[in-house]
Amino acid sequence: MQTLSARCIRPAPPRPAARRGRLQVCAATHKIAVLPGDGIGPEITAVALKALTAAGKAEGEEFVYTEAPIGGAAIDATGDPYPKSTEEVCKAADAVLLASIGGYKWDSLPNAQRPEKGLLRLRASLNAFANLRPAVVLPQLADASTLKREVVEGVDILIVRELVGGIYFGEPRGFKEENGERVGYNTMVYRESEVERIARVAFEAAMKRGKRLCSVEKSNVLEVSQLWKDVVIRVSKDYPEVELSHMYIDNAAMQLIRNPKFFDVVVTGNIFGDILSDEASMLTGSLGMLPSASISEPGKPGIYEPVHGSAPDIAGQDKANPLAMVLSAAMMCRYGLNLPKVADRLESAVTAALDSGFRTGDIMQPGCKQVGCQEMGEVVLSKLQ
Repeated sequence: MQTLSARCIRPAPPRPAARRGRLQVCAATHKIAVLPGDGIGPEITAVALKALTAAGKAEGEEFVYTEAPIGGAAIDATGDPYPKSTEEVCKAADAVLLASIGGYKWDSLPNAQRPEKGLLRLRASLNAFANLRPAVVLPQLADASTLKREVVEGVDILIVRELVGGIYFGEPRGFKEENGERVGYNTMVYRESEVERIARVAFEAAMKRGKRLCSVEKSNVLEVSQLWKDVVIRVSKDYPEVELSHMYIDNAAMQLIRNPKFFDVVVTGNIFGDILSDEASMLTGSLGMLPSASISEPGKPGIYEPVHGSAPDIAGQDKANPLAMVLSAAMMCRYGLNLPKVADRLESAVTAALDSGFRTGDIMQPGCKQVGCQEMGEVVLSKLQ
């Protein structure tokens, strides 16, 4: 583990003629667990930490970064995708900034030992039950979407996905022999309390946005979805200002492509949210532009990460898009650390970089300048000055 510290800005003695001027003071230290992970993770993490440090410095905030392994990197180092030492670092932090995990190198490992298990265990250990994934079509990138501009322009969706329950965590699960053949089985389970807490997160988010919430399930065939719908309707009585609608998962998947502007906030379970959030991300044109936040109970650290994967095919080639990682750091400041001014600076710097015509390969457009991961980071830093 490696600890890095951003220098804290402390007020210089005021000049006699400026004693009544406003001084910038050093706020509390913010402890960040940094998990670079695998593939392009270390590259985009380096960019994001430089940007976060600069934005924090401008606002008089101090960040202390403690790096720890997860996923394939942790398997190589310790044999465990989520070692106890990493868990301790994460639990002691104010927030966790995660890059990416996994890669071809570890695909042949037994299921219980694969890098993805480290991510599931991280979420469970912090009880990070609510995943917030925005899908915002930036005007500079509307033409990068595979859909027509008139369909995607102005899209601003927030998907609230339950993250530590459902079929990914339900028991019993496994394999068995039955009538001479192998059978794989999983269990989809939700308790009322689990549905209620994610529903409240979604309703609170809707109150701060357009006051529209769509609950997505499959209550026409699944008992667990019938329970989900009943609980969401009950919770809705505490939020009379929010317009609540319901949609089956298959229809929701279709409507995200047909009429994405219908949606404001979407709340759904773990597996449905996994599918819909990836689908929604492609409305924007690139996974490389989208951050996410996985939040826990008040006072506990959340996890902030880009939605893209580890992209092992371009790792180490300076081709990665670091902007989703920078925006994940912004979400961390906004939702986890209560530092909206630092978040604003990071988001504005990303917007300014795009306005200046800089693009990585995944979002390249005619008339723009293609740059690599490091140069895009330098451009973002220049916009923070």
